[in-house]
Amino acid sequence: MENSSLLNGLRLAHIWLIFVAFGVSDRVKNGALAINCTLQGTARMPAFSMDGEFIIGGVFSLRYKEITKIHSYTIVPEPPTCTGSVNSRELRLARAMIFAIEEINNSTELLPGIKLGYKIYDSCASVSVATHVAFQLSNGEDPVIQTGHNCSNLGVVMGVIGASSSTPSIGISRIFGPFNIPLVSHFATCACLSDKQQFPTFFRTIPSDHYQADALAKLVKHFGWTWIGAIYSNTDYGRNGMASFLEAAHKEGICVEYTESFYRTEPQKIQIVADVIRRSTSIVVVAFTAAGDMKFLLEELNQQPSPPRQWIGSEGWITDLQPMRFSFSAGAIGVAIQQSVIPGFGDFLLRLSTSEVAASSVLTDFWEEAFNCSLKKTLSKEKRLCDGTEDLVTLKIPFTETSKFRITNMVYKAVYAIAHAIHTAVCQETNFTTTCIKQKTFDKNQVFTELKRVNFTQNGYHVSFDANGDPVASYDVVNWQKPESGIIELVTVGYYDASLPKGQEFRIYKNLTWLDGDMQVMKRVQHCSSS
Repeated sequence: MENSSLLNGLRLAHIWLIFVAFGVSDRVKNGALAINCTLQGTARMPAFSMDGEFIIGGVFSLRYKEITKIHSYTIVPEPPTCTGSVNSRELRLARAMIFAIEEINNSTELLPGIKLGYKIYDSCASVSVATHVAFQLSNGEDPVIQTGHNCSNLGVVMGVIGASSSTPSIGISRIFGPFNIPLVSHFATCACLSDKQQFPTFFRTIPSDHYQADALAKLVKHFGWTWIGAIYSNTDYGRNGMASFLEAAHKEGICVEYTESFYRTEPQKIQIVADVIRRSTSIVVVAFTAAGDMKFLLEELNQQPSPPRQWIGSEGWITDLQPMRFSFSAGAIGVAIQQSVIPGFGDFLLRLSTSEVAASSVLTDFWEEAFNCSLKKTLSKEKRLCDGTEDLVTLKIPFTETSKFRITNMVYKAVYAIAHAIHTAVCQETNFTTTCIKQKTFDKNQVFTELKRVNFTQNGYHVSFDANGDPVASYDVVNWQKPESGIIELVTVGYYDASLPKGQEFRIYKNLTWLDGDMQVMKRVQHCSSS
């Protein structure tokens, strides 16, 4: 462990030198020594930004991949950049952050007279890009910063929302920790992030996988399945989640025929895992995977369908629309973040104007991909000119899904958590009035300290954190049901609430559809093999 920690420290130091080394010069001003800090390298520009008295950062995977570059090191390497299609689900999450900040800015109770701003960056689901973004959020964008006496108090944000998965969040948290910058994630669920010695400033509004693993094991045991297969993403999310699940499954008397890991960029490994599933004797498969990984596995299984399998899914993929297009996955069961309502957000999402879209490169790319048209005067042969009749209401994509907010609500709650912490740090109640200071000279560590203590309810949703920065764990139990229309629908059939007494945490209150279409528990219950 000591060698591993040392290696991680050296890697972090190396990244620091590459991305954010500062040149420091000094001069005398008014008889005092003034220090200028000069940012070395190219500043990364945010995908969305707005000025304000206090800035909240955001990190979302707005695009699918990072551009691969080969560096000669004869010149200063350019910062990593993102490419590929715009992830409409992640774009919706970023828009949820903007919506929440605008809502708070219009509030007369929370931070009255204070304007919150934001800087939202694209990490393109890349650890290296997320790391670069973390340094950018820590240091600001100004090339030269005169601080008077030292370079320790730069353009630091009050807090950051993100990232959308565990591995990038781990990298960001290691950078933010020494500076007491809080990171509040909406979708990083690895139980490892509850370790406050390693990640002292990490918080999340989504439950830890420790509880999800327990919920999945209890779900499997509830239906009498004791002979299963298990697959997981070869990421921090998948590895830690599966380790927790296997431990919980063992306690429930569940036997595991096989455990296989894979990642979306490993086509040969995906094929191997698909073959293992096809040859296995266990009917039930527990999948602790990310949505992107599961998509590629189901595509591989679709090439040569396996015998019917009962899928048990983690929240990482069970509510994603893409896997639902595979008819052989009908009947899947899993745990999901609870469905919620955010008043006004649906209208906010769908009223994007073409002028607003044209002002943002990310929104422009999203718009052109969604409607297969071009906002630019120079047209390609494949695309027509956008004529202004395009309407988001006509689209059936994750961005326009306004009836079921799950992870979106986790973003919404995270923004409000940071806002409440800022409020407590800079506002005072006097004679039934609230006065907030706009100066940025207060101790920014106060926001981190106050975030630990937040305890409020917004739109009927309670928000607080335990000593590990985790919320109270609760999930919906969902089922992929195929009605007469033949299109798989996501139906909530039960719940899991870790705050309830032992033995009462889990409940099913609706009929389920299984892999063979039966509206009852499968008759083909399997038990541990003696072999």
